[in-house]
Amino acid sequence: MKEELIFCPLGGSGEIGMNMNLFAYGKPDNQKWIIVDIGVTFADDTIPGVDLIYPDPGFIIDKKENLLGLILTHAHEDHIGAIAHIWPKLKCKIFATPFTSVLINEKFKEKKIDITGYLKIVELNSTLDLDPFKIEFVTLTHSILEPNGLRIQTPVGNILHTGDWKCDPDPLIGDNINSKRLKEIGDEGVIAMICDSTNVFSAGRAGSELDVRKNMLKVMERLDKRIIITSFASNVARMESAFFCAEKIGRQISLVGRSMHRIFKAARQCGYLKKVIDPIDSRDAKKISREKIVYLCTGSQGEPMGAMKRIINHSHPDVFIESGDAVIFSSKIIPGNEKKLYKLHNDLVKNGIEVISEDSEFIHVSGHPNREDLRDMYNWIKPKCVIPVHGEHRHMLEHINFAKEMQVPYPIKVENGDIVKLYPGNKPEVYDKAPTGRLYLDGSISVEEEAHSIKERRNISVNGYLEATILITSKGNIHDKPVLTFRGLPIYEKEEFIYGLGEEIEKTLKTFSLNNKKHQENLIDALKTTCRKFSKEKTGKRPLTNINLIRI
Repeated sequence: MKEELIFCPLGGSGEIGMNMNLFAYGKPDNQKWIIVDIGVTFADDTIPGVDLIYPDPGFIIDKKENLLGLILTHAHEDHIGAIAHIWPKLKCKIFATPFTSVLINEKFKEKKIDITGYLKIVELNSTLDLDPFKIEFVTLTHSILEPNGLRIQTPVGNILHTGDWKCDPDPLIGDNINSKRLKEIGDEGVIAMICDSTNVFSAGRAGSELDVRKNMLKVMERLDKRIIITSFASNVARMESAFFCAEKIGRQISLVGRSMHRIFKAARQCGYLKKVIDPIDSRDAKKISREKIVYLCTGSQGEPMGAMKRIINHSHPDVFIESGDAVIFSSKIIPGNEKKLYKLHNDLVKNGIEVISEDSEFIHVSGHPNREDLRDMYNWIKPKCVIPVHGEHRHMLEHINFAKEMQVPYPIKVENGDIVKLYPGNKPEVYDKAPTGRLYLDGSISVEEEAHSIKERRNISVNGYLEATILITSKGNIHDKPVLTFRGLPIYEKEEFIYGLGEEIEKTLKTFSLNNKKHQENLIDALKTTCRKFSKEKTGKRPLTNINLIRI
């Protein structure tokens, strides 16, 4: 049997977020594996009570004896957010650059998990030897510190896994994209490039953080009352721009939100943000006149518990907002968040507060490559095969078309679970399917997509809840009337509803022998049917129904 070189995404292909990718090399009966990234995505209103979703790692857990390690390209949540939930089932080595290492260490501390012996800090632009893989970290630019592409060297050829990136000529903080090394990697030969697809529909270039800073300063110079900026906490360059602009216009700055403080602390710990003014505590900022303060807040996507939402609702203990103030949304609206964000904007405007967003001013640039950025990467790397990832199906199909325009011999469209054989063979191809799925973090417990708790909660959110408690005497008679409890049902005549449903329950009970305990399960099913049918007739809803039969 010949050695094989394999790529398999478990998350992030066919969706934006939840990135988790596998590479394997060796004979089919003894392949060595590595994981690249281990991220989350965020739940929407269709999954009530769930915040985080991450890939089902079962496929790689079954192979953990041959797992060489987990390599993290950068510290965004869609690349590291699942680590504390999945890693305990793997117990493998973790490799990350300094800034990413600080943030994942915090995640494990929150879970009270000691990873001292497992976490290996990798310096920027250095190489890691995990035989048979030799992995080189190549500095790129993105909307977070220390983003890395990975050149994965194998005995049968080289792969470039780009991670998230763009071409930013002036990233402001951190190193420039290492285009010199990328060109050298391309000249050495690349059999496959696994590449970011997020902005493949966007013409031109993604833009520079320096240009955002220049325009943000112009915007802030004309504002004469309280200024609140909300942005992604992870964008340290944008954070530095907020500090820079505040100082230039003679204002103090205060950080609001746990994530802002956490990222600021991590950045300083790694040697960044050393030359900016010190932020002041939000409790002390209350004493400063509104024309002399800038707040930098979390909650740019309208998150219910984000600082921005709490400020607008006047539920934040330290930060106030009033007519004449201005809010700068220095971030992109993530698809799916439009409705709640526009409501947020409207609430602000209605109360006399100026809203400044990317719709009205140039105060944000994406961290992902537009088409001209992609063109540069393709020209540098000259790959024989391109596998688009980090995109919905429409992004990846457009990326396939782009790769064809760039004369790539073998562009391959994949989805989660596809196993791509890069070697051997005349051409790389999808040849098998790995089991995949999603796990929901339901409270503090991981559950599957079809978990009973999720189904029940969905049902309750749509149809409401009804419970009937029936007391049965030792002689097999009903003691008093059924006790009925209901929630979330549109009932206007409560007494009439209770009386009518009670009568229907009693009719059903008369068709069963209450002394026969063997028939109890059938009786419960019949009573549930009765309750749902009656509720449907009276309210149009079929509530989740629970029956309690209590013998006294």
